Amino acid sequence: MTAARTATPSTARAINDRLALDLMIEHGPLTASQLKTLTGLSRPTVADLVERLCQAGLIHLVGEAGERQRGPNARLYGIVPDRAYIAGLDVRLDAVEVAVADLTGRITATGTLAIPPHADAMHPVADVLALLDDTARRGGAETLHTVAVGAPGLVDPASGNLISDTCSLPGWHALVVAALRERGGVILENEANLAGIAEQRLGAARGLDTFVLVWLGQGVGACVMLDGRLRRGASGGSGELGFLPVPGTEHLPSRTNSKGGFHTLVSGAAIEELAARHGFSGTAEESLRAAVAGESAAGAALLDELAGRIVLGVSALAVILDPGCVVLGGEHGRVGGVGLAERVEVRLAAATPLRTRVLAGMVPGNAILGGAVLIGLDAVRDDLFGCP
Repeated sequence: MTAARTATPSTARAINDRLALDLMIEHGPLTASQLKTLTGLSRPTVADLVERLCQAGLIHLVGEAGERQRGPNARLYGIVPDRAYIAGLDVRLDAVEVAVADLTGRITATGTLAIPPHADAMHPVADVLALLDDTARRGGAETLHTVAVGAPGLVDPASGNLISDTCSLPGWHALVVAALRERGGVILENEANLAGIAEQRLGAARGLDTFVLVWLGQGVGACVMLDGRLRRGASGGSGELGFLPVPGTEHLPSRTNSKGGFHTLVSGAAIEELAARHGFSGTAEESLRAAVAGESAAGAALLDELAGRIVLGVSALAVILDPGCVVLGGEHGRVGGVGLAERVEVRLAAATPLRTRVLAGMVPGNAILGGAVLIGLDAVRDDLFGCP
């Protein structure tokens, strides 16, 4: 039996520092007395770590707690927000969206760029880099510590690169990632995985260690979170749900094309076609919004039929992974809301013996961009604060 290691004084200081910094991220500025209460550390230990973190330029004095309490014990210390900045990018097929955040996680600037269809491969690269630089400048960042990028398609776990030969991505996607990497500090992640991270931290799956997010947008995908860990699979394709063969399609999908798979039943184009048959016009999102808001027989019929399609993919995930919870994300999952989620849950309960909740995504705004910002902040804080 090996004896347990005793933490060295430097290790203990690093652990205490990270604890204090994480508490300031969670709660905002704190006094030394509040840090003592929240950490359980002694007053001298807290005083030492406050002085150490101030000298390191990670925290600073931001004011006093209030009029009733004056003096040293009332001094409020907070994270130095401009110590480092990160950027999150959501790289879509026809647009790029960027958000810049300071060390506290506050979004300081955003920007959007439309990419014309069939654009020359090199032309969008310069435009995306210019968008990033302009957004960083407006957000107060002279340099960016980390750029976290969300993109459709498979990300190779070994190389960290997009696997472009298995999906029909524009050529400029990989070129943008390569150009960003020349600048250093880039994290690339699949878009559905980022949405799942955002839902776990901020949305419907908050506090859950095990769940699956099903991305229902123009494309289809999934994020698999098991025992608190994001599971990418051996080749990075654990969430490629669009390729799942399902009943109701004319043929099987191929290695490079998900047509004929689950994608064919629940993609944006498929929902538009389904909505048109029920008397709705417009985009898939517009039709679903009208169906949910109108509470008409046609709207109920559209949601019923769509739920019957969605459960084909969800039931496969449920019986293989037993996640206990499935979140319907993406623009169509969110717009379908509780009404669509409840319909899928009822059908899932009838199709499998496993108890599985089905919830609608709740992350406000762009969940992919939100997830990118979160993993970018994780990277910069681990670097500056020390790994937890």
